[in-house]
Amino acid sequence: MKPLTKEEKNQMMIAIQRYFAEEREEEIGELAAINILEFITKHLGSYYYNQGVRDSRNIAVQRSQLLEEDLFALEKRI
Repeated sequence: MKPLTKEEKNQMMIAIQRYFAEEREEEIGELAAINILEFITKHLGSYYYNQGVRDSRNIAVQRSQLLEEDLFALEKRI
């Protein structure tokens, strides 16, 4: 998995700051936002990653079943 770019991390940090400002009416600084982002990445990110893998696997299985059905449809009747 490729690491996040500096720009992506910055956008996520800004989103965290915006959340705290809008939802909790708290102003947090860049360091606090970065710490929250690092916590989420380290402790929660794998749950989202694994769900993405499961979703991808399910789509691949569905598509392979459709492909199998299509291939059977191509057989000539004898």
